[in-house]
Amino acid sequence: MKWEGNRESNNVEDRRGSGGGGGFGGRSIGIGTIVIALVGSYFFGISPVTIINFLSGGGMPQQSQQAPAHAPPANDQTAKFSSVILGSTEDVWTQIFQASGKQYVAPKLVLFTGATPTACGTGQTASGPFYCPGDKKVYLDLSFFQMMKQRFNVAGDFAQAYVIAHEVGHHVQNLMGVMAQVDNLKRRATEAQANALSVRVELQADCLAGVWAYHANQAHKWLEPGDVDSALNAANAIGDDALQQKAQGRVVPDSFTHGTSAQRARWLKQGLSTGQVSSCDTFSPQTL
Repeated sequence: MKWEGNRESNNVEDRRGSGGGGGFGGRSIGIGTIVIALVGSYFFGISPVTIINFLSGGGMPQQSQQAPAHAPPANDQTAKFSSVILGSTEDVWTQIFQASGKQYVAPKLVLFTGATPTACGTGQTASGPFYCPGDKKVYLDLSFFQMMKQRFNVAGDFAQAYVIAHEVGHHVQNLMGVMAQVDNLKRRATEAQANALSVRVELQADCLAGVWAYHANQAHKWLEPGDVDSALNAANAIGDDALQQKAQGRVVPDSFTHGTSAQRARWLKQGLSTGQVSSCDTFSPQTL
């Protein structure tokens, strides 16, 4: 992926560094512990903090003082890459919103390590990258990219860009009012119905990530052979069925909240092939 030399976003808050996150009592937390906590939180509704504390032998999480946010160091290539991808999403979505007579308000990307305060509660590395609609910020611990390589055998710049673009897709949904509408529906839904709604939200964010990639490639011609396959591999690796099969040896469709591997890859390809937001209607089809 030819991303070098492109504009970096100014909307990046780097909260890493000494005192930048929350700590945990007990043993140190490794990648394996984080993955187990992520899977447990993702599928069984158990707080990642609870799982980490149990596995690390500690007590309650110990919050250290939050370091002031600052711009990422100029020599940090992974942070620079993330800034470039965020900048590209700003350019693409600003143009798309303007074409429909609306204004795009860009989100902040917060880089953190371990834990960080958010409007949605304490953000944890174990939760993976996430978007908080309360403060309109995307939160990312850059170690997640290494986890993708080590635990899910997913590598490549475009696979990492897809992760960021997916979370920005949630921000687009928030601006479009999709999140508010779904939240209202969930309040009157059963657990299975609420999970099904979550799947449609996540698949739409996958499609919106594809829409971004379509327009970004039109502008910069930065996709190289193998890039699309790397993103599709990422979508396949984090499908509900694949993660559940790996974690517990079986799948429970009613508990799906993000969609199957095939569904995630399909909707990412939908956005990639059309470049149209209108093609990302995941709420009308009976079959996803």
